[in-house]
Amino acid sequence: MEADALAVPGAGNSGRPAGAPLGNEPLGDLGLAGDHAAIWSYDFEAETLSWLPGLENLLGGGTLTEAEIESRLADLVAPLTSGTRTSPPWREFELEQSFRNPAGEIRWVRLRARTIGDDDGSSGLLGIATDVTDVRENRQALEDLTDRYRLLVELSPDAVCVHEAGVVTYVNRAALTALGASSTAELIGRPIMDFVADESLPALLDRIASLHRQGASTVPADTVMLRLDGTKYLVQSISVRTTWEGRPAFQVIMRDISAQKAAEATLRYQAALISHVSDAIIATSGGGVVTSWNPAAENVYGWTADEAIGGTVSDLVGAALDPETVLRRGGVMQTTHRHRNGSTLAIRISAAEMNDGFVLVCADETARRRAEQHYSTVVASLDEGVVVIGPGGLIESANPAACRIIGVGHDDLIGVPCVTLELYDEQGRIPPARMPSVVTRRTGATLTGLVLRLRRPAGDDVWISLTSRLLTPEDPSAQAVVASFTDITERRAIGERLAHEATHDPLTELANRTLVLDSLAEALSGAGRAELTTLLFIDLDKFKVINDSLGHSVGDKVLRIAGERLRRGIGENDLVGRLGGDEFVVVTAEITEPDEIKALAEHLREALTEPITVNGRQLHIDASIGIVTAANDDTRTAEDLLRDADVAMYQAKTLGRARYEFFDVELRERMQRRLRMEQDLRDALQNEELWTAYQPVVDIESGEMVAVEALLRWKHPAHGTISPAEFIPLAEESDLINLIGKYVLRTTTREIARRRKQLGIDLNLKVNLSARQLDDPHLVAGVQDALKTTGLPPHALTLEVTESALMRDQAAAAEVLTSLRDLGVSLAIDDFGTGYSSLAQLQRLPLDTLKIDRTFVTGIAESRDAAAIVKSIIAMAHAVDLIVVAEGVEDEEQLTVLRELHCDQAQGFHLGRPAPPDELFGAAG
Repeated sequence: MEADALAVPGAGNSGRPAGAPLGNEPLGDLGLAGDHAAIWSYDFEAETLSWLPGLENLLGGGTLTEAEIESRLADLVAPLTSGTRTSPPWREFELEQSFRNPAGEIRWVRLRARTIGDDDGSSGLLGIATDVTDVRENRQALEDLTDRYRLLVELSPDAVCVHEAGVVTYVNRAALTALGASSTAELIGRPIMDFVADESLPALLDRIASLHRQGASTVPADTVMLRLDGTKYLVQSISVRTTWEGRPAFQVIMRDISAQKAAEATLRYQAALISHVSDAIIATSGGGVVTSWNPAAENVYGWTADEAIGGTVSDLVGAALDPETVLRRGGVMQTTHRHRNGSTLAIRISAAEMNDGFVLVCADETARRRAEQHYSTVVASLDEGVVVIGPGGLIESANPAACRIIGVGHDDLIGVPCVTLELYDEQGRIPPARMPSVVTRRTGATLTGLVLRLRRPAGDDVWISLTSRLLTPEDPSAQAVVASFTDITERRAIGERLAHEATHDPLTELANRTLVLDSLAEALSGAGRAELTTLLFIDLDKFKVINDSLGHSVGDKVLRIAGERLRRGIGENDLVGRLGGDEFVVVTAEITEPDEIKALAEHLREALTEPITVNGRQLHIDASIGIVTAANDDTRTAEDLLRDADVAMYQAKTLGRARYEFFDVELRERMQRRLRMEQDLRDALQNEELWTAYQPVVDIESGEMVAVEALLRWKHPAHGTISPAEFIPLAEESDLINLIGKYVLRTTTREIARRRKQLGIDLNLKVNLSARQLDDPHLVAGVQDALKTTGLPPHALTLEVTESALMRDQAAAAEVLTSLRDLGVSLAIDDFGTGYSSLAQLQRLPLDTLKIDRTFVTGIAESRDAAAIVKSIIAMAHAVDLIVVAEGVEDEEQLTVLRELHCDQAQGFHLGRPAPPDELFGAAG
C-alpha cells in the first residue's frame, strides 16, 4: 500500500519501532538519486508491499490505481521477495527487470534491495527502484556502433593500419596477412617506413605531408610495400589524417594490386596466343557489336573476320547471345548456335567483362555432345550415380543420380576438376591421389566397392560405395575414367544406429553390459595387455528413494547426470558403462598403484555427491563402490571380474554405504555363504526350521510378568542354530522379511491367544516390525487378519518398531502406525537412543511404549551419567504418557536403580531368558 511514510519491516530490533517513518539511514549506500527513483519495502511475515510517492510515475504515470501499482511492483520484485527470505540481515541484492507501461512501451527498472532484521534473521526487504531505460538504450546503441565499426575494420579485406609519429599502433587481420606477420606483436611499435620500399618512400612522405586537417585523405596511389621476409608487393594506398587515443595519427588503407598488375601483363601475353587456340574467341562492345573475331571463330561459324567485325554477335552465331546473361549464370553456359550454312552447333560459351565490352570463348562441343546424348539416354534413369572424367581430370558428363548424390546442378558439375570433390575414407583421411579416378587413370586398375565419405557443397556429408574403371579398357592411353557410385548413407546410418543401440545404454548413451564385457575381455587378452586392469562397480545410494518418491522421469534425469559426471571424471582411454538400474562400471588400465585407485574411487564419489538440481529440486546421492584389479597374469574372465566387483560393492553397502571396498577371495567366500544362507532361509519357512522363543517382560513394581516379546530362532539342519544377527539382516535385504513377518505374527498371536485362554492370564504379546515391513502395503491387512483368525484381542498385541525405521520417513511411518493404531493394537519404539530422534518428534507419532536400549541400561548401576540419562528419558517419556520399558537388565542392582527411577517395565536375562512357550509357561504355571 502507499503511505506518507514507509514502514521498515523488523525495524523494532534496530532502534526504531515497527511501522515508524522511514529516515535516510536505512537506505545507506543503496543509491537513491534523481527523479526516476522510488523507495519500496516488503514485509516477509505479513507478505505486504509498501512504497513512497513517486513510484506511480516510474511505473507508468499518475493514472495507475493503488492496486495496479501494487500488482506491478509485486511482479517486478518477485525474484527478490521469494529468494531472499533465508538471507541474513543487511545483505544487498540487485537486478534489472523490464515491464510494459500503460502506453505499451517497454521500460527497464533497476531494483536494489537490502534485507532488514536483527540477530534472529531477516524480517523484510528495503529497496529502491530506478528507471534505467534511457541508460540501457544509449549504452546499447553505443555498443552496437562500436561493434559495427570494429568489425568493419577488422574484417575488411583491405589491409588497414594506424601509425602515430611514424610508429605503427594498430593493424587489422588483412594487414597481418599482407605483411607476412603471424601476430600483431611483430608489427606494433615498429616504424611504418620499415614496410615501404625505398622507391616509394619520397612520394609517400609528400602525400602524408599534404594532410593538414582532421579527416583529410590522399588520392589513391600505387605504393611498393615490404613484407617481413623482405619480399615486395604492390598496393594501392590511401592515407587519412585521424586521431588515435586523442593524439594525431594517420590511418592507411592498402589494397593489394599485385595480382591485378600481373593479370594485365598476362592478358597482353595471351592476346598473342588467341589466334592459335581451337576455341572461337569473340570480343564485343557493350551493345553486342563484334570487335574481334579469331581464326577459330571463322572455322566454327563459317564467317571470315572481315565479314564478322562490325556485325551483331547474335546474328553471326545464329542465336540470341547476351553476355550479361552468361555472367549471371556463373560465366559459363551450354547453348545451341548455328553455322553459316544453318547446321546446329553445340557450344559451351564462357563470358568475361573487359574494358567496355565482353570477351566470349565459344567451344564447339557438337561431336562430344552427340556422344554424350547417347550415353545420357542409357544412364539417365539409373539410381546409381555415373560420371565420366576426362584425361585432364575434368568431369565431362554426369547423370541425374550423380548430381543428386553430389548435391550440385548438372551445369555446375560439368567441367569441374574431379579432385575438387571432397572425399574421405572411413578413418577421415583423404584417399591417395585425392580421387580414386586419378589412381585408375594412372595405373589402369579397376577399384571396386570403395566406401568413402563425400562432403557436399552445402556442407553435409553422404557415404558412397564407389567403383572406378577406365572408360575404354581396350585403349588405356585414352585415360578417360568412368566412376559409378551409390548413396549408402541411410543404409550405413541404420547399421551404425543398430550397432550403437546394441552396445550402448539408451538412457545415458554409456556403454551397456555387452560393450563393457567385450571391452574388458579385450583388455584382458592379447600381447599388449596392461600391467594392471581395474574395474570399479558403482551403485548409487539413495537412488531408490528418489525414484519411488519423485517418479521415474526424475530418476532417469538423475541417472543421466550421474553417468555424465562419471564420464567427465575418468581418463580419455577409460570406459564408463551402465549395467542397468543404478549400477555403473568404470574400466581403466591407466593406473597401477593402490593409492591411485583409491584416489579415483574418491574422485568419482565426490563427483556424484555434488547436489543435483532437477525440476527446481536439489537432490543428493552417494555411491557404494566395489573395486577389483587384475594383473597381466590373472586368469579370470571379464564375467569373473564383473562378478567379483559386484561382490565388493555389496560389501561396501553392507558396511554402511557411501564407501568403497576392494575385492579379495575371502570376501567372495563370505558372499557365497551369504547367498547360500539366503537360499536356505527361503527353504527354512517351508521346512519349519524357524521357531519362536518368548522373553518375559516384567512390571518392576509388582514383579509380575505382564508381557512376552516374541524372538525368532532358526535351527539349520547342517549348521545348527543360526544367530538372528546373521539371518535377520539377510531377510531384511531381500523379499523374505515380509513373508517371515507374516509367519511370526500368525504363529505368535495364535500361541499367546491359546495361552491366555488356557491359563486365564491377561498377557501382552510384543512383536517386532522391521523397516521393510513398514513399506509393505499389506501390513495393516495382515495384522487385522491375524487378530481375527487367532482371536487375540487387539489391545493384547504391541508392535515394536526401531527408532531408525521411524526416523527414515516420519510421514510415511506415521501414516502406517496410525492405521495400525486404529485396529486397537499398541505401538512401541524399540532401541530408543540409538538413532537421532527426540521425544518432540516421537510425540507426533501414535506411540504407547518406549523401550530404552540396553546400551544405556548396562552401566546404570555404576555410572551416574548413565543413570542421569535414563532418568531423563523416563521423565520425558512419562510427560507424553508413554510406558517405559528397560531392555538388557542383567542383575538386581540394575533393576533396583530402574525401580528408583520409576521405570515401568523391564526385560533381560536377570528376569528371564528367551525360551520355548512350553518351557516358559510351564515354569510360570
